[in-house]
Amino acid sequence: MIPIRDTIQAKNYPIVNNILIGVNVLVFFIQLSKGQGLNQFIFTYGLVPARYSVTEIGSYFSFGQQVFSFLSFMFLHGGFLHLLGNMWSLYIFGDNVEDRMGHFRYFVFYLLCGWASGLSHLIINWHSQVPTIGASGAIAGVMGAYFISFPKAKILTLIPILIIPFFLEIPAFFFLGIWFLLQFLSAAGAQSQGGIAWWAHIGGFISGILFLKLSLKIPEVGITNRLRRTTAKRKSPRLQVIRTTGPQEAPHLRGEIVVTPLEASFGTQKLVNIPWGFQRRLFRVTVPSGVSNGSVLRLRGMGKRMDNGQKGDLYLKVLVNPG
Repeated sequence: MIPIRDTIQAKNYPIVNNILIGVNVLVFFIQLSKGQGLNQFIFTYGLVPARYSVTEIGSYFSFGQQVFSFLSFMFLHGGFLHLLGNMWSLYIFGDNVEDRMGHFRYFVFYLLCGWASGLSHLIINWHSQVPTIGASGAIAGVMGAYFISFPKAKILTLIPILIIPFFLEIPAFFFLGIWFLLQFLSAAGAQSQGGIAWWAHIGGFISGILFLKLSLKIPEVGITNRLRRTTAKRKSPRLQVIRTTGPQEAPHLRGEIVVTPLEASFGTQKLVNIPWGFQRRLFRVTVPSGVSNGSVLRLRGMGKRMDNGQKGDLYLKVLVNPG
């Protein structure tokens, strides 16, 4: 299963989340530039439990290096696929968590989750000499916060069967619950396998839930409110999931598509997915300029296919959402 996106629209641009993704990518390019010195670079800036438990090993590092590795390890990655998987998950779940918490609180929250995940791994693997790297522990914290904040959200998931892509909406509590269960089962089977720090994932997920509850009790400062106004989105998501309705015996379907006032004025194009029968596919919808709230778009042949071969139409009601 490959998560494509969630169905919760963030009201603000996730500037902190995007910066975190950019920093991770930048650090990865720095890693690539190290050539034969990459292993030493990772051992220096990764999180190595034995550096703190074995005096002989720890003596090779300065106090600053020992402290800094608790930050730097969460920005290193073991390869392109490792980076891609982590950043894609952060992209999907991070924007909504940042939207709820506010930019500054989200930044502090992310770092705290990363540190908590590192401590979890450190305690469980106290004498390990294998460096732990990756943003997955911090991202697990983001997923934990999402699990609590948006349990009724849906995750649009791509399930490739042979060469045919199928799109399913999976409830967020189920998607993330299964993910956490797999981490726990893997951790119970082996403390560290193939370089995967299972306990870091578990510690990050649990800490994300706890830190979310704590952070929401801290009032937002004035700069956060000003940033919210500055970063308010002017466009709705390009990919939208349309939940259709209609009598079972009728071929026509009805749904709603969301646009912003700017898009209503100048027009826009959206990718639409209808999770109904064999219509689990993407298609393009053009919203013409000048539409008003409540306008109806007619998409010929995009409704239900009846037993007699008749194809119905899809009627989309335009909702102009100011955000």
